[in-house]
Amino acid sequence: RNGFAARPIASITKVMTALVLLENQSDFSLDVVISPQDVYRSSTTYLRRRERISLENLLHLTLIASDNAAARAIARTSRFGTDDFVERMNRKAIELGLDETRFVDPSGLDEGNVSSPFDVARLVVLAASDSKISRVMRKPDYEFRTSRRRVRIRNTNRLVRGRYIVQGGKTGYIDEAGYCLAAVVTLPNIADPIAVVVLGAGSNSRRFSEVRRLVDWVLDEGKSLVAPENHRNR
Repeated sequence: RNGFAARPIASITKVMTALVLLENQSDFSLDVVISPQDVYRSSTTYLRRRERISLENLLHLTLIASDNAAARAIARTSRFGTDDFVERMNRKAIELGLDETRFVDPSGLDEGNVSSPFDVARLVVLAASDSKISRVMRKPDYEFRTSRRRVRIRNTNRLVRGRYIVQGGKTGYIDEAGYCLAAVVTLPNIADPIAVVVLGAGSNSRRFSEVRRLVDWVLDEGKSLVAPENHRNR
């Protein structure tokens, strides 16, 4: 439909994890106990087994630090359990018309989490329009306490420490996906924010330089990128 095949999106998956969490949870002060399964082969995590942490801080870890154990804990401790939580992620994708998007786990570590640039752009725009998610994704860093210790994290999205006004964004990386980045940026003299998606960049720095190049092109041209909703069949 949009000219791009679905491909692994790694931790951009966590944007949908956050959306499903917010749709089904109102009390973010609730504490969660981290299980050994949450941290097992989690690749990136600040968490330790059997420590307690609030859902609010799990959300921050998921979106700011791209913490895989945090995303797993969110799904596992939901009232649905992990499998049904992931199914709700897929139902949400269908509801949003993300036809080339499929989720198999809540963290993005599995290469079976796939989407297209078009779908990812729509997903990150929706997330950035949610005030709670946007507020979290825009933070350059964050500090909190678990039941045992104080933790400080930095945003994996370097754009929030740059010259752009970032409404939201998410990084992702696994070997099968390459370096990925989706961001929603507000620009001067352009009415609507723009969504920029890079999937499969060859390095961490390359994904950011590609997004900056695209955003700078928009600034130089003085107009927005083509709105995908109006050009689906081209």
